[in-house]
Amino acid sequence: MITTHTLGYPRVGAQRQLKFALEAYWAGRAPRATLTDIGAELRRTHWHDQAHAGCTFVPVGDFSFYDHVLDMSFTLGHLPQRVQGFEGHVLDNMFRVARGRSVRHAHAGTHSEGCCGHAAHGGEVQGDDVQAGEMTKWFDTNYHHIVPEFDADTTFALDASRLLDQLAEARAQGHRAKPVIIGPVTYLWLGKARDGSERLALLDRLLPVYAQLLDALAAAGATWVQIDEPVLCTELDEAWRHALRVAYHRLHSAAPKLLLTAAFGPLRDQLHLAATLPTAGLHVDATTARDELPALLNVLPSTKVLSLGVVSARNIWATDLNATLTWLRPVHERLGDRLWLAPGCSLLHVPVDLAQETQLDPELRPWLAFARQKLDEVQVLATALRLGPQAADAAPQAQLSANREAIAARHRSPRVHRPAVQEALSAIGGQATAARATPHRQRAALQAQALQLPAFPTTTIGSFPQTAEIRATRAAFKRGELDATAYDAAMRAEIAQAVAEQESLGLDVLVHGEAERNDMVEYFGELLDGYLITQHGWVQSYGSRCVKPPILYGDVQRRGPMTVAWTRFAQSLTTKPMKGMLTGPVTMLNWSFVRDDQPRALSALQLALAIRDEVLDLEAAGVRVIQIDEAALREGLPLRRSDWAPYLDWAVAAFRLATNGVRDSTQVHTHMCYSEFNDIIGAIAAMDADVITIETARSQMELLEAFERFAYPNDIGPGVYDIHSPKLPDTSDMVALMQRAARHIPPARLWVNPDCGLKTRRWDEVRPALARMVAAAQQLRTTLA
Repeated sequence: MITTHTLGYPRVGAQRQLKFALEAYWAGRAPRATLTDIGAELRRTHWHDQAHAGCTFVPVGDFSFYDHVLDMSFTLGHLPQRVQGFEGHVLDNMFRVARGRSVRHAHAGTHSEGCCGHAAHGGEVQGDDVQAGEMTKWFDTNYHHIVPEFDADTTFALDASRLLDQLAEARAQGHRAKPVIIGPVTYLWLGKARDGSERLALLDRLLPVYAQLLDALAAAGATWVQIDEPVLCTELDEAWRHALRVAYHRLHSAAPKLLLTAAFGPLRDQLHLAATLPTAGLHVDATTARDELPALLNVLPSTKVLSLGVVSARNIWATDLNATLTWLRPVHERLGDRLWLAPGCSLLHVPVDLAQETQLDPELRPWLAFARQKLDEVQVLATALRLGPQAADAAPQAQLSANREAIAARHRSPRVHRPAVQEALSAIGGQATAARATPHRQRAALQAQALQLPAFPTTTIGSFPQTAEIRATRAAFKRGELDATAYDAAMRAEIAQAVAEQESLGLDVLVHGEAERNDMVEYFGELLDGYLITQHGWVQSYGSRCVKPPILYGDVQRRGPMTVAWTRFAQSLTTKPMKGMLTGPVTMLNWSFVRDDQPRALSALQLALAIRDEVLDLEAAGVRVIQIDEAALREGLPLRRSDWAPYLDWAVAAFRLATNGVRDSTQVHTHMCYSEFNDIIGAIAAMDADVITIETARSQMELLEAFERFAYPNDIGPGVYDIHSPKLPDTSDMVALMQRAARHIPPARLWVNPDCGLKTRRWDEVRPALARMVAAAQQLRTTLA
């Protein structure tokens, strides 16, 4: 019998039940009990699905009401000082850290703590506002986590109740459960020491709490504990490697067996360390590190379990099961029962169930596998290994034959390979990926003359609130209940309102608000050949925020103009500059499920060529400011710095290809959010955007440290308030942030803007926030200009 398991399962639910339950609770429409009941039902369903699919173990602790890193902080008794004085329910304190505000709302005569910005009666509680925790990407995925905050005096104290309760839950339902926790070294590595102290100095305080946690889990019946150390797949200096040795030599005597997991890439120079740490098992993602298997098998202790990730948990393509069996059988022959099978990492990063896609193109369906189908793939591989290669009539034979045909059909499909696209890219030549011929300083003078903007010009990132009315109109149009003429009229009315609101607020460079767009990537995917759009392919980005990545399955080309008519209409409503709004090629790539049959660089250039056509059409329509968002530029970086240069080279080249065909007087903007940019600031400068708007509010302008050693040459709009928190920003705080920025960047090159788009906020939050932002800009003009 081969042990099969998962490292984690999507937690929002097949119908996004968790998202809607969270938002109802935050808005005061539902009591806490409803939220926790829905959480319990999701856990029950997910455990049942995994057990029913044949998993030996089900994971416990992978479910979270907001973020698993934040959960670990609470388990370790590590709360930011700003929430330590609150006595509310643990969920509400968690939401305070994640979202920045708590409010009280009433249900049936009682009061409970929520976290949204509005009470049931419409009032606000201002006295317990707190700053939201910093948020950044979980390794190289599109999942965001809350960054742990440390200082030299940080202490830890165990609160195992969440894990113990869920373990008891799973066992009561008859499951063999495997608790999942973040390892101590990765936990410290993920955090930031605000006072400049050394994070590793906290390891001695942290390890006793981990030992207590493992003892508690063992006493509650856990025989195995999955302890995630994805830091093993990054570049580590000797101090961090030593920390791993110290940690696991201290923890190896704990009662439960430890399955050390290293996901998201190859181990490389950490291979021997990972294999020989004193744990009972090691998991590696063989879908990204299969070349390391021979070396790993040579150093793996003879008593240690090796869990292999044999299907990708980061993409939605059906696994080539026959090819996988070819290399997997010799490993099974060598290891026997010590071989476990699993997806490569947590299935958090893929949609739940392909069976929901009732309208999917029948040609493309066999090419795909979502989380539920990936469980089946693991079981087919396990069964085939158990029965052996000679069992021609074995149960999985039909599945293996169907899989072979699906893989072959995908690779020969003319919808995947379009010669016209490949020829167009070849014809444009390498010069098209160069920087714009005229230096920014000269372009800036021409743009200033054309746009006539004041000092500290104000703008927004692009989107305005996606109201219930907008979503209802879009849904009615998709269902065929609203014809194209009526839909167009409704969207134009929304655009007119957004323009009027901006005029009233006094913003300088306007946007049309993107009412017609369901998502900044999916919208364009619907209009480009080579993309497939799902109905229910949702994945969690953070908290209640879910995205539905389109599937890039073939060569990309534009069918026709995608945004020109909307932008031209918006510009007709105002004399102020109206930004054309596009999503950049690298973000289109990184926020899609991407084909795996050609280099990602080539797909990025194909996307850039399609976007370039749109950029030139916007300019021809009279648009003088064009924003090409590259919000996801950094998250495509390889985990190891030594691998960064090739990625940054083609990412910068793709952006230049999309943008360098415009006139010097056309101002090109880009936007980036929620990532660490200090260490790639040179590549950002090489993109040569005239203006970059960037997230800095939640991280308190941490990005500015980069400008102490790098003279950024172009204009920049450091975000002055965090749009992901419902907390209303203060004008004085925004002024102070910009004053800090002005110490590093000449005021003449500074813009004032939020740190991200406003689609997730309500108009009654947006109006006062932007009014204060405009007031901040006016104050800056009198003090710094």
